[in-house]
Amino acid sequence: METEEKKYVDITFVIEFFSNWHCGSGLAAGADVDALVIKNKDGLPYVPGRTLKGLLREATEDLYEDENSKVIINEIFGISGEKEAHKTGCAFFDNAGFPEYEAKVIVSNSYTKYLYQTFASTAIDENGIADDNSLRKIETVVPCKLQGQILNVPENGVDMLNNAAMMIKRMGTGRNRGYGRCKITISEIINKEEEA
Repeated sequence: METEEKKYVDITFVIEFFSNWHCGSGLAAGADVDALVIKNKDGLPYVPGRTLKGLLREATEDLYEDENSKVIINEIFGISGEKEAHKTGCAFFDNAGFPEYEAKVIVSNSYTKYLYQTFASTAIDENGIADDNSLRKIETVVPCKLQGQILNVPENGVDMLNNAAMMIKRMGTGRNRGYGRCKITISEIINKEEEA
């Protein structure tokens, strides 16, 4: 009996942000800003591939609970945990950033500074008074479109990822404060056999 050879594809996706968003770098800017956005070497913001991978895995697991789907999910994302041995997934989740031509225009014209806004917030006690030392400033990115890729996806997992992507409505820090409203769509699927 002949087994069917697995087919893999590369996916290009677009993240469209409808509100300011923040994917943190873990860094601060001294006394000025408590939480900076993660940026590449040109000072442009991006969404780390691991962030997207985590959100897509969670959404996929929420959508698909049957055993056949779990096998595909584990193949895409990998297996980690105490019960099973660690196994890396077959798919690679690239960072999502500005398309190359847009990035060049932004950097060459020194528009980078217009991508960011800083917001301040403070904790209020039960008497309506600001708590001491509670003022925090967060750097955010203005609404924009980013794109990235997910490489080496099993063909039978594409619809699962597409359905999971449609479930993701917010991304990054401050989602409960209105930051990071977004829509993720798959814009292109490249069959690796046709590409060769």
